Formats: sequence, structure tokens, C-alpha cells
Amino acid sequence: MEKITKPIKVLIADDESIVRKGLQATVPWAAYGMEVVADAPNGRKAWEAFLEHRPEIVITDIVMPEMDGIELSRKVKEAEPDTRIVLLSCHRDFEYAKEGLKLGASGYLLKTAFEDDELEVMLGKFQRELSVSRDVPIQATEPNTETESAEDKSGTMLYAWLTGHSDKFAREMESRSGDRWNWGDQPVYAYLIKTAGSGTTWQQLVAGAEWADGLRRDGAMIDYGEERCYWLVPESMKEAADGLLVENKGQFPLLHWAKRGPLLRPEDRLEAISSLHGEAELEKTYGVSLTDWPSPIRKAVKLLCDNPAADWSVSDVAGQVGLSRSHFSIMFKKAVGDSFVAFQYKRKLKLAYGYLKDTTLTMQEIAERTGLGDSKYFSKWFKRCTGTTPSHYRAQQKDGASRTE
Repeated sequence: MEKITKPIKVLIADDESIVRKGLQATVPWAAYGMEVVADAPNGRKAWEAFLEHRPEIVITDIVMPEMDGIELSRKVKEAEPDTRIVLLSCHRDFEYAKEGLKLGASGYLLKTAFEDDELEVMLGKFQRELSVSRDVPIQATEPNTETESAEDKSGTMLYAWLTGHSDKFAREMESRSGDRWNWGDQPVYAYLIKTAGSGTTWQQLVAGAEWADGLRRDGAMIDYGEERCYWLVPESMKEAADGLLVENKGQFPLLHWAKRGPLLRPEDRLEAISSLHGEAELEKTYGVSLTDWPSPIRKAVKLLCDNPAADWSVSDVAGQVGLSRSHFSIMFKKAVGDSFVAFQYKRKLKLAYGYLKDTTLTMQEIAERTGLGDSKYFSKWFKRCTGTTPSHYRAQQKDGASRTE
């Protein structure tokens, strides 16, 4: 009787659905005798999935809600010391990515730079090691050829391009301008359609809605995760597109959108998508809304958020965006709803909360990254703002997380 070899089980944990989806779709798991048995959006659910499936390989982001990747790695290694762990890291995570390696993680990949073959080299090594430990032959397996739809592939390539993984999307934009995305000499408008949180995904929002078919039929729609969608529309369809969105805003109050155009060249479309993505990331990360803000205020907020450690004065930022101090202050308060100083404090406090809750950075490191001087000043400032010390807040978050496990 022929011996049946069970596939090597893989668990993927990342709070970005597009990362999980992209890894599952682009890596030829079957070629390495592997199968993704579960994916999880946070550390707590990843730990639950690990206990249920006992995967031999865990690929995890470092910074995740509820339990970070370092703590998840610690628990996994305590439960199953032979489990292979790959950490997904950002440049800013490098110092405490090393903490994961000390716990026994097999390696880490920079999410903003890794190439497919770098991960696949690791998977090949794991396959050889685990096949030896299982005492089974390594069998050459053909990759799974059940391909994604064109839209799914576009979404995966778009994510890889926006995060610096690959330029395949840019090449695809150029090639498709001659066929599938060819609207002749017409200018094109780029839309970012999104939902405003509250747990409703873009897919749920349009499920069963007849107008969603119109969006896909008349333009090029690219899903990006669960709450965003990019949509390229020729100028001849712009009026209909705007009307379609406005008409359905009443039925779907969580529907929001922003657009750029007219765009004549593929590179203009890429720049528009990149710009829309950058603004959406600012909204998500800092809880600000850039909709309908004057251009100088959008530039100012982006400047502040791109340089979190800088100690900007009102005059500094006003000069950067070409306004006088008084004119900038009035315009900023009118657009944002807070004064420049109040916005700065709220932004720094939000950053501090995130670093204390989701990382193992020291107080000095957090002080430097938020532009709040040294650890002593940071502690005093945080207590004045919140009524509690940063160390006490961090301990409370860990206690709360442990009670939910």
C-alpha cells in the first residue's frame, strides 16, 4: 500500500488581510509539500489556531493587536520547540525583531523589501529539515495551478507594489493599458472607495448590490484588503460613476470615496493610486480625515505624520507649506477642528499608546520616536495627559490581554 504523506501545516498571522491573502495566493505551497491550514488577524487568534492545528511552520507579523508576534513566538516555542517561525518585520521593528530570533525564530523578512524567492529559500530549507525529522522522502510536487481571478491577482500585485515588494503592478498597468484597461485616448479617473471601519468590510457592503456589478463592468476594480477598493474609470463614465456612488451613499452610509484625475498616462494613474493610498494610511494610522482639506493642510498633516520624531513649531510647518503663521493657524483649526498644538499632542499621545501597547520598546525609545525628549520628560508628559504613568498603562494592557487568552 502506498504511504500517504501529510502536507506540512502552515499558519499565517498578520493584522493586514491583504498580507495574509497575498502570501496564500503567491507562494506555491504545494511545491514544498505544504498547506496553509489557518490564518489569523491578531496574536490571540493565532495562538488559538496554533493550539487547534499544531502547524509546523508559523509566519507571523511582529506588531499585531491583542498579542504581538514576539509573545506569540514565545508561547509557540514553549508548546512546540521544533516549530519553525518566520517573523515579518518592518524597518522600525528591527531592534526587537532580534528578540524573536533569540527565542528561536528561524528568521525574519522585512515586509517592505522581501522578494518571493527569499521566503521560498526558507521554505525549501524547512521542507528538507521537516522531511528528515518525519523520516519521509521529499517528493517533487507541482504547484497548485488553480489560479486566482484577474482581480485577485491585481490586488496582490497592487499590495506588493505599494509596500515596495515588487514592481509587477507597475508593469501590469503599462501592459494592460494596451488591452484590458484600454480606454483609447480618454483620460482616466482613479477612485479609492472605502468603508469607515465599524467592522463592515467592502465586500459585505456591496454583497448582492446590483450597482457593484456596474462598477466592475464599466471600469477596472481592484480590491485591496477588506475595507478598500481602487477603481479606474474612463472620463466618459465619470459622471455615471459619481452619480452611482452618491445615489448609494444613502443606502450605505459607511461608503466613502476620494478620487484623482483626469489622468492621461499609466504613470499618472500609478501616482494617483499611490497618493490615495498614502492619505488612506494616514487616516487609518492617526485617525485623521483628509477629505476636502485644502492642499496646504493636507501637506502639513502628511509632513507631521511622516516625521513623528520631529519637534515642529507652527512657524516651521507654515513655512514648509507656503503660508504665513497666522493664516496657517486659522486654516488648520478650521479644517482639522483642533489647533495645531492640540493636534500635535493628540497625535503624539496616539503614537505613545500604540508603542506602549503593541511593542516592547523602552521608555527612552518611545520618547525619541514621538519627539518627546527623554524618558523622564515622556513619563511626566504621559501622566499629565492621561492621569497614569506609561509603565502602569503598559502593565494594564498586558493584564487585559492575558485575561482574554
